[in-house]
Amino acid sequence: QLQAFGEGLVQAGGSLRLSCAASGDTFTWFTMGWFRQVPGGEREFVAAIRRGTTYYGESAKGRFTASRDVAKNTVDLQMDSLKPEDTAVYYCAAGSPILSSLRQEAGYRHWGPGTLVTVSS
Repeated sequence: QLQAFGEGLVQAGGSLRLSCAASGDTFTWFTMGWFRQVPGGEREFVAAIRRGTTYYGESAKGRFTASRDVAKNTVDLQMDSLKPEDTAVYYCAAGSPILSSLRQEAGYRHWGPGTLVTVSS
C-alpha cells in the first residue's frame, strides 16, 4: 500500500515536500512515480525514480526533486518555486522495477489515494 503525506497550502514561490510511504517489501525496488491531476484534467507525469535514476516531467524540471530512501521505504518530492498552476492532487505510484513507460500512468499498478497541494497567488 502507498500513502502520501505533505498536503498543504503554500504561497507562490514557496516550497512543499511530499512524502510517499510504502508498506511491504515488494515496493523496495519498484519504479516509484509522482503524478498530479487537476479537476477535469488528465493525470500528468511529474517525476519517477527507476533503478536509481530520476526522471522529470517538463513542468517539474528545475523546480522539483524526487528522492528515495530505500531503508525507510519512502519516496519524497521536494517542490520549490511553486506556482499557482502546480495546484493539483498529487499521487504517488509504484510500478515494475523495469517499467519502460514510466511517464504514463497505465504502467503503474499501485496508487496512493492522493494528496492536495494548493498554491496561492
